[in-house]
Amino acid sequence: MINLQGEIEIKKSRFCFYRFDGSLNDFLSELEELKKQHKKATHICYAYSFSQPFEEKCFDDGEPKGTAGQPILSVIKKKKLQNVAVVVVRYFGGIKLGAGGLVRAYTKSASEALKGD
Repeated sequence: MINLQGEIEIKKSRFCFYRFDGSLNDFLSELEELKKQHKKATHICYAYSFSQPFEEKCFDDGEPKGTAGQPILSVIKKKKLQNVAVVVVRYFGGIKLGAGGLVRAYTKSASEALKGD
């Protein structure tokens, strides 16, 4: 089950972050439910790393290429985690963050979601 881990606000944009532990199939089902819960979200970005079978993926959901999913996946890899996914839901607050700002925001969100590992 995906549980809300927390939320941060950066320049009026809300970033809600979630962590999932389990299997890829279970995650994909839970992701669909999360999308239903956040119909008004601007972006639902995620990354995962599963071991059986090995599969890694990151998804930017309309954010500039490499500014959302890849930073999330980088945090997962840095912590050497497997069978985990992180989803970050962004509600745009009207102020553009730029590529660097987006990378920092998604990296911080993923780090907070995986805090303690």
